[in-house]
Amino acid sequence: MSNYLVAMEAAWLVRDVEDVDDAIGVAVSEAGKRLNEQDKEYVEVEVGVTPCPACGEPFDSAFIAANTALVGLLLEIEVFNADGENHATRIAKSEVGGALRDVPLSVIEVVETEAEED
Repeated sequence: MSNYLVAMEAAWLVRDVEDVDDAIGVAVSEAGKRLNEQDKEYVEVEVGVTPCPACGEPFDSAFIAANTALVGLLLEIEVFNADGENHATRIAKSEVGGALRDVPLSVIEVVETEAEED
């Protein structure tokens, strides 16, 4: 049994915004609120990054059209005592997906972590 850090990307829709920074703030706040209501405070929420197609530099994953924003969120969760990467992925998607119903989730990275010593 191993511990894993599972990173997922979520697509969050924010309506009635005019500014990218406002959209990001609303998306992170709403996601955090829904996770906290389900006692999932241990899930880290932050804005995701997208590489620029021209130069490759990363920028915040947020796009606004018609006062509606699509914000890419990065969600990280530590999964303990999983049988492998696939098992850790299923656990993470179940934990986060249960709190964020109707939010598309995609696993982007799974990293095995060191077990903490007592």
